[in-house]
Amino acid sequence: MASARDATAAAAGSASQATASTWERLTSWYGENKVVAWTIAGVTVVAVGGTLYYLSQPPQSTDKTSKKDRRKTKKKDGEQEKAAEEGKAAPVAEPKVAPKAPSVEVEAEELPHVTEESVEQLSEQERKDYAAKLKAAGNKAYGSKDYNRAIDLYGQAILCKSDPVFYSNRAACWNAMSNWPKVIEDTTAAINLDNEYVKALNRRANAYEQEERFSEALLDYTASCIIDQFRNENSAQAVERLLKKVAESKAKTIMEGKEKRLPSPTFVSNYLQSFRAKPLPEGLEETADLEEGSGKWYMRKGLQAIQTRTGEGYAEAGQSFDKAIEVNNLDNHEAFAYNMRGTFRYLKGENDAALEDLNKSLEIDPSLVQSYVKRASMHLEQSMFGLNRRSQMSNDAGTDLVLIGKREEAARDFELATEHNAEDPDIFYHRAQLHFILSEFSAAATDYQKSIDLDNKFIFSHIQLGVTQYKMGSIASSMATFRRCIKNFGDKSDVYNYYGELLLDQQKYQEAVEKFETAVEMERKTVGERGGGMNVLPLINKALALFQWKQDFSAAEELCQKALIIDPECDIAVATMAQLLLQQGKVTEALQYFERAAELSRTDGEIVNALSYAEATRTQLEVQDKYPQLASRLQGMGAGMAPPGVR
Repeated sequence: MASARDATAAAAGSASQATASTWERLTSWYGENKVVAWTIAGVTVVAVGGTLYYLSQPPQSTDKTSKKDRRKTKKKDGEQEKAAEEGKAAPVAEPKVAPKAPSVEVEAEELPHVTEESVEQLSEQERKDYAAKLKAAGNKAYGSKDYNRAIDLYGQAILCKSDPVFYSNRAACWNAMSNWPKVIEDTTAAINLDNEYVKALNRRANAYEQEERFSEALLDYTASCIIDQFRNENSAQAVERLLKKVAESKAKTIMEGKEKRLPSPTFVSNYLQSFRAKPLPEGLEETADLEEGSGKWYMRKGLQAIQTRTGEGYAEAGQSFDKAIEVNNLDNHEAFAYNMRGTFRYLKGENDAALEDLNKSLEIDPSLVQSYVKRASMHLEQSMFGLNRRSQMSNDAGTDLVLIGKREEAARDFELATEHNAEDPDIFYHRAQLHFILSEFSAAATDYQKSIDLDNKFIFSHIQLGVTQYKMGSIASSMATFRRCIKNFGDKSDVYNYYGELLLDQQKYQEAVEKFETAVEMERKTVGERGGGMNVLPLINKALALFQWKQDFSAAEELCQKALIIDPECDIAVATMAQLLLQQGKVTEALQYFERAAELSRTDGEIVNALSYAEATRTQLEVQDKYPQLASRLQGMGAGMAPPGVR
C-alpha cells in the first residue's frame, strides 16, 4: 500500500526512493490481509485494513441473553455506515418488531398511558406487559414515520422497563430526524446497559461522525468491528475513513503551528545526491578571492557546507543561500542562488515559496536546466499527494483535472529542459522518476538507460534501472544489472543496500542481511575517511530483515536505536521503532514513536500518514480501557493465523 511518504520520496530523487522502498516494506506488513488476528506474548492483536489493534487479556465477560438476536441486524447497520461514509444522514434500521401476539397487538384506545408517577403503582408483571405493548405501538408509529409519536411511546416503555432495545429504537427516531445529540444520548444509554450492542454502537458512531466528533466515532466503529469479528466490511471501511479524518484534522492544526525546518540529514543527502555532483561554479572556487559577507561569498559558503552531509551543515547551507540573495551582488550566479534557496525551501516543505524561487531562477536564466527538473519534481509531488487524497474521497471531476494538470506541468518542464540541453543526463534520470512513480516502468527503463548512455558514471541510474527491471518482472535482468553495479561501483554502499532490498523482497533473508551489513560497513568506512553524516537506511533495512526472517525484535530494535543515535530526526527509523513496539504489544511506547514521526514529517501527506498510525494506536488503548472483555473473543479469532509479514 503506497503512502504519501512513498510518493514524496520517490519524486524527490533516486536515492530518496531508498527511503520510499523502506517505508513501503514497513507498511506492507499490515496491508497483506484485510483481517488478520494472532496472539503474541499473551496479547491479542487484530489487523484490519492495515491498522493494528492490541488488547490485553480481559476479565470474564458477562452473559447477555439478548445479544444474539440483536446481531442479526448487522445488514441494516451497514446501510447506516455507508450513508455516513457519504456524509449524509444515515437511513435507520427499523426498530425490531416483536412477533405478533394477541397480548401485544392492541388498538390505540387499549394502549396504556404511563407517567413517572403512575408507573410506581404498577406491579412488575404489569410493567413488563405495558412495556411490550408500548414498544409494539412505537414500532408501528415508526413504520408510519410518525417519529414524534414513536418517541413518546418508546419513552413510556422505558419508564416501565429500562431496556437497551427501547433506547436504541428511540435513537432510531432521532436519527431519522437528524437530531444527532439525542441519538448520542439514547444510544449511550443503550450501550451503558449492554456495551456489546453493535447496532447502538454503529448508530452512535454515525451520529458522532455527523457532529464531526471523529475520534469518538472511530472508537465506536472500532469496538463494533471487534465485537462483530470484522465481518462487517462497512464498519471496517468506516474505521479506515475516520482514521484519515482524525489524522487530517490534527495534521491541519499541526501544520498551522509547525516551524518549517529541514528534514533528517538522511533525507536531505538522498535528495541532493540524486543530482550529479558538480564542482564549484566558475568564480566561486575555493581559490577565488571573494569579499567576506558578499552574496557570492555566502553562495560559496553554502555550497561548501553541503559537503559536510550533516544536519548542522545543511542548516548552515540554507541560511547561507538566504543571506546570499538578501545581500545580492551575485552577478551571473543570481539564478543559481534562487535555485539553491528554492531547493532548501522545498526540502523544508515551503512549497509555494520554493516554487516562486524556481520561477525567479528561470526568469533570470531560462537555460538553467536544473531549475526545470526541480520544479517538475515539485509538480509531481503535488500530483501524487493529491492522488493519495483523491483515493480517499468521492468522485470529483474537478480534483481529477487538477491532478492531471500537475502531471502535465511536470512533463512540460522536462520538455523545456530538453529543449535547452538535450544532453543533460539529469533530465532523463528525473523524468524516469516521474514514469517510475506512475508505474510506467517501460518508459522509466528507457529514460534510465538514456541517462546511462549520456553519463555511465552516475551510480543511481544503474541502480534504478535494476529496480525498474525488477518491477517489470524481469528478475534475471535485474539481478544481472546489480551484479554489474557491484563490479563497477563496488565501493559504494548504495549498491548493496538496494540489492539487499530486492533480495529481501524475494525472501532471501540471509543474502539480504549480508548485503545490508556490507552497506553498513562501507558507510562507516566512508564516514571515517571523509567525515560527515552516515546514511542510516541500511541499518533500518537490516532491522526489517531480521524481524521478517527471525522475528528477532531485540536485534531489530537495537539497530533502529543505533540509526536514531546517528540521525535522531530520521522519520523512517522512528516509524520502524513504532511498528516493532506495536508488534510486541507495547502500545503506549509505540504511540510515543508514532507521534514523534508526525512531528518529524515534512509535508501534509507525511503528517497525515504518521498520525493515522498514531490515532489507530491511541484508539487501541481507549478500546482496551473501555471494553476489556472483548479480548477473549479475539483470542478465538487468532487461532491458527499468522502475523503480517509471514507470507
